[in-house]
Amino acid sequence: MTAQRRRQLSVAAVLGAAVLLGAAWLAHLDFPRKISTDVLDLLPAEEQSPELSLVRALASDAEARVMLFVLTDTAGAPASTAAARQFAAGLARQPAFAQALALDDNALQAALGEKLFEQRFTLLFPQWLQEHTTAYEAAGGDPARFPDWLATDSVTRLGQFLATPEALPYQDALPADPLLLMPRLLARVKGALTLIQPGGAPAGGGPARVWATIAASPLTEEGQAPVFAAIDRATEEVRRDFPGLHVAYTGVNRFAAASKARIQHELSWLNLLSLAAVLAVALVFIRGVHRALHLAPPVLMAVLGAWVGVTAAFDRIHILVFVIGSLLTGVAVDYGFYLYMQAPAWPGEDYWEKVRRLGKPLLSSCFTTVAGFALLLFSDLPLIRQLGVFVGTGLLCALVAAVAYFSLIENAFLPARSFAARRLLPAPARRPARRVLIVLWLAALPGLFVLRWKDDVRDLQIPTPAIQQEDTRIRAVFGGPGEQTVYLTHGRNLTEARAALTQFEAWLQTGHPQTTFTNLGVVVPTATAHAAAVRFARGHPEFPARLRTALEGAGFDAGVFSPFFDQYADYARQASESDLDPAVRTLHANLGGPLSLLLHEGQPMTWFVTLVNQAPAGPPPPETQSISASQLQSLNRLFARYRQSALWLSLTGLGIVGAGVLLTYGLKDGLRIFAIPCGACLGLFGLFGWLGQPLNLFHLLGAFLGVCLTHNYSIFSVTSAYRCEPPPVSVRLSAFCTAASFGVLALSGMPVVRALGETVSAMVIAALLVIEFEHFTPIAEKR
Repeated sequence: MTAQRRRQLSVAAVLGAAVLLGAAWLAHLDFPRKISTDVLDLLPAEEQSPELSLVRALASDAEARVMLFVLTDTAGAPASTAAARQFAAGLARQPAFAQALALDDNALQAALGEKLFEQRFTLLFPQWLQEHTTAYEAAGGDPARFPDWLATDSVTRLGQFLATPEALPYQDALPADPLLLMPRLLARVKGALTLIQPGGAPAGGGPARVWATIAASPLTEEGQAPVFAAIDRATEEVRRDFPGLHVAYTGVNRFAAASKARIQHELSWLNLLSLAAVLAVALVFIRGVHRALHLAPPVLMAVLGAWVGVTAAFDRIHILVFVIGSLLTGVAVDYGFYLYMQAPAWPGEDYWEKVRRLGKPLLSSCFTTVAGFALLLFSDLPLIRQLGVFVGTGLLCALVAAVAYFSLIENAFLPARSFAARRLLPAPARRPARRVLIVLWLAALPGLFVLRWKDDVRDLQIPTPAIQQEDTRIRAVFGGPGEQTVYLTHGRNLTEARAALTQFEAWLQTGHPQTTFTNLGVVVPTATAHAAAVRFARGHPEFPARLRTALEGAGFDAGVFSPFFDQYADYARQASESDLDPAVRTLHANLGGPLSLLLHEGQPMTWFVTLVNQAPAGPPPPETQSISASQLQSLNRLFARYRQSALWLSLTGLGIVGAGVLLTYGLKDGLRIFAIPCGACLGLFGLFGWLGQPLNLFHLLGAFLGVCLTHNYSIFSVTSAYRCEPPPVSVRLSAFCTAASFGVLALSGMPVVRALGETVSAMVIAALLVIEFEHFTPIAEKR
């Protein structure tokens, strides 16, 4: 056995072992848990902004867990109330659901009212007292006479209330509530309580609606397939008593599951189509079809290495990394082209001699590109860090695999078809064509000043029109806030959130007379008001007697109100300033149905929801700690902020790539090499500006990728140009393969992936045109 044969066997053994180890690593992974489709996983977990914290909490713990159901019979008419209640009970028994209730059932409202009545002194009395204290002080009353005035005013209001029709439902409760704490509360939260009956079920029977929350986040696997299976089981159970029952439902998990399925489908066909496009382009330029198949193994090994590298480096990877990573097919083939299609410098040149001869452009193009991608590891966004590892690892594996694999082939040279570029465009026509390109580039540059940036989180998902239409139809049946604006007022704890809510309400009431609002802040007193109520109950033991006297003076039988006096005495004796938090936690635990969304007490923060009619145009002041509850707007602002961060990171990365080229090729040659990809990038973005194309974070990422990739072609072509040779056919082939690979991404149903594919494809074609006219023209003219 010759030394060359032994070396080939050793290389083959190493490559085979690497492939087996990589396949074994991937085989042992739990891909459903390793790969994420959650849009929030695109943002850093350590992000500290209140907006993202609230969005995460709403997406995982509250708003996004809600599912809405509309039940109909075989004729499309509303199902019966009994069917809705039975279906809701069936869902509630399923572990996948936290709660479910039919919205025509008043049991929840009655249970909540009972709990509030039990805690009325802790939760309702402090604000009642605070309002009366404020009114008395505004009138300039003597503080010493406040208990007398308070008793008299309370009895006066009681008499006025009893003369109204609204008093009839409260006849049984008034002996324990002469201060009218519950009527006052229900009048103020009337707007919020309509959430239990959104849209108002018409008399005689309206749509059969069920409101439910699921136990797991809708963006996880546990919040999708198990939930849909539970719905099917509950539906089958109800159909035994109500044949022909049809259940239509909507929820965030339906959109997430549909998007995940389509993304997984795209992951398969994009990679296969990308590989097919690359091979198709290669076959156009290559004579030996069977020999061209040798280009596939290094590419497949590069993709395998990229998968292994990113799955080993990160605990959880977003599926977008693998969708966008399909671009690696068109990039990894570059090194194979350059090695495989370079003819021997002399007859009988050894393969490793050729490798050494081509080593400088190969290593400089690879390592400068990898260095640029390595800088992405410092990005704030997990997606960009993961993509940097995926592509950087893949390129290193592609270079090593190409060098090693082609050493196994006898006569590692793949001749290209003869395409004489100068025959297609004669030399006399090249100079005017080059001038036209320069004029077009100069005309495009001013477009940089009119660029528009628009970051929209919806571009990260694949649109699902059918599900969107179903969602719109179901939500129309449920009604809801309509034109109301939803605000969230947050704080690190209950005391801070409630204090901020007071400031937010003051902002709404100042200078905005047309604005009306409702929230559950009326149920939760501020810590200051609660403490003042405790002090009043202890410091004014004469108040019950004064109230009794006032009742008798107004003609009431004070003995009828004995339940109130007994309970007030217990409150005055046992009340403590530490009672507020436990009382609110109990209230929160008993807030069921839609009302549960109006208050959150716990981690990562506490918040109150306020529904505002005719909201002010501007955002609330920062001291109110309040934001609009639009998740899209919050995430869009965050993505815009990360785009600015990514811009500086990209510029730094390009600086590193440019510095590497300058150090390798010197100032003059280095500037000429790096000017081509940078010029193509500036011209393309200028064109986007003139076309009014809104750009986003992924256009910026595509530009960074395009510059890193196209500078490889510039390196290879300049090296040939200075030897008075035309650009090697491998450069054209690599550029067309890369354009084809990214062009496949432009077929994606996901807007951000299309943006990336279109940007890089256009940059590669533009750079190739510059290379052809800039470097080949002088050579062609000499010849």
